[in-house]
Amino acid sequence: MTDEVMAEINTGLQLHISGDRAGAREKFAGLWERIGEDGDPLHRCALAHYMADVCEDPADELAWDLRALAAADSLTDERAKEYHATLAVRGFYPSLHLNLAEDYRKLGDHEAAKAQWRLGRDTLGALGDDPYGLGIIEAYGALADRLGVEPDSPDFRPGPSGHNLE
Repeated sequence: MTDEVMAEINTGLQLHISGDRAGAREKFAGLWERIGEDGDPLHRCALAHYMADVCEDPADELAWDLRALAAADSLTDERAKEYHATLAVRGFYPSLHLNLAEDYRKLGDHEAAKAQWRLGRDTLGALGDDPYGLGIIEAYGALADRLGVEPDSPDFRPGPSGHNLE
């Protein structure tokens, strides 16, 4: 069975990827009006996650990323697997926390950024050794540099999976 809302979210994502940020933002805003704050957690998580990427204002980006995290917190593996058999909610958190850390950094709140970085860093064990997972790990290393987290500090340690950002 096709999930029509996820298909529409993907249409918006393709607009963004093709460079039409305004079109993607419009598509996502219309979808959010339909699904709302109490809609399906998978739809809310995906839509808010992608909407944050097309925001012009860092404060708006933060608000959407917080919505994505809240939706993930109410999402079950059962629901995620209904959409795609390989999905596990724990695999969403590295990206969600990375985005929040970057949002806070852009807004100048480096303590909140570091806190989100640490929360996300502790979830890296959920990632696979595939291009997506390795890209997220690389992004954590780059953000550590921007935040001034030193490789020998307690903040910069291997995660539960043994992934290391050095």
